[in-house]
Amino acid sequence: MSMGFKMTGFRDIEKALAALPQGTAKGAARRSMKKQLAPVAATANALWPGSEDDVFRITSRIAASQLGDSYAEKGKSVLNLFVGAPGGRDGTPEAHLIEFGTGPRFQKRGRFTGSVAPTPMLQPAWDIHKASMLEGLGKELWEEIEKTVARRAKRSARG
Repeated sequence: MSMGFKMTGFRDIEKALAALPQGTAKGAARRSMKKQLAPVAATANALWPGSEDDVFRITSRIAASQLGDSYAEKGKSVLNLFVGAPGGRDGTPEAHLIEFGTGPRFQKRGRFTGSVAPTPMLQPAWDIHKASMLEGLGKELWEEIEKTVARRAKRSARG
């Protein structure tokens, strides 16, 4: 699926971020991205069947087994954030089984143990919010840059 859009003003944002120290710029970008991805995670959590827990979270790290499926670029200056259900003891490793469903499952002796119909949550959440996300990210980045510059100026004026 492809989506067409036109971006304006992002070159100015890139220049403003480049004027900040790299760690400061990454922090501002991370805060902006988290604010823009929060509605996607909230909508996906609202679609999660039969649970009031926040299953889907925004994170910068995913499991090594998921890296092959991601289109994440790697590098010192690259910032990737993911919305998903973390695995492990504190996470919900079965979320992908509910999201995508399973085919018929059989035990070694041939006993049928069932199948799970797909119940999409993340894809509908993404479809709802993707159109406004880029514009909102630009506005949010400008706000974060202005706040960061003001904080740095205040800090340098103090001494």
